[in-house]
Amino acid sequence: MLAIIRSIAAVLLSILICICGLIYCSFSPRNPRHVATFGRWFGRMSPLFGIRTEIRYPKGIRLPKNCIYIANHQNNYDMVTASCVVQPRTVTVGKKNILWVPLFGILYWLSGNLLINRNNITHAYETLTKIIHNIKKNNVSIWMFPEGTRSRGRGLLPFKIGAFYIAIEAGVPIVPICVSNTSNKIKLNRWSNGLVIIEILPPIDTSFYSREQLRELSKYCWDMMKIKLDELNTEVAIRESLRR
Repeated sequence: MLAIIRSIAAVLLSILICICGLIYCSFSPRNPRHVATFGRWFGRMSPLFGIRTEIRYPKGIRLPKNCIYIANHQNNYDMVTASCVVQPRTVTVGKKNILWVPLFGILYWLSGNLLINRNNITHAYETLTKIIHNIKKNNVSIWMFPEGTRSRGRGLLPFKIGAFYIAIEAGVPIVPICVSNTSNKIKLNRWSNGLVIIEILPPIDTSFYSREQLRELSKYCWDMMKIKLDELNTEVAIRESLRR
């Protein structure tokens, strides 16, 4: 019964957010400020799923004005966990078929996010070039999931190089974001689904890297995020065992 109630409530709230968002965005379409606003709206739905979120920022470090955020991509629950920390004037890069998701697809585009057709190499390259040009011209940061797909419990998947290519070409730092495990953790029929820690790591300077070092930069970021995710998952397991 709890799963049914949660599912209905989540659908109704999502529809309400999308409708309100479409009306709101129609007054200033494609404004990059909208993405953080609606990210937080969706993030407020985490208690509905019995999730407690804990957000951590790098101590004593101010996040860059323009950068590439990279985060691990687990499943659909990223919508109510990772979305909590989308920073102002940050837009995400998503697959073009998101447009076909009723209401949400239109809101995703109208709020200023970017769409890429990964099946069309020419289109994908043109999109990356446009992103590089717009980062500083429009004073925005870019949020990407370098794994390219949801991991669905398989751990941190290998990174594609698009995010790192953009960072080097645009001359901006990379800021990793790690979200502790949610795969096989959330049961809709269970009242409490525990803790999820979302941690933003210190910026990584890309000025020392060239195009020829894309994979080196990618591996460095992957290693850093893998270590941090292991730490977060261990911490969550210990803290949840102490609550029992």
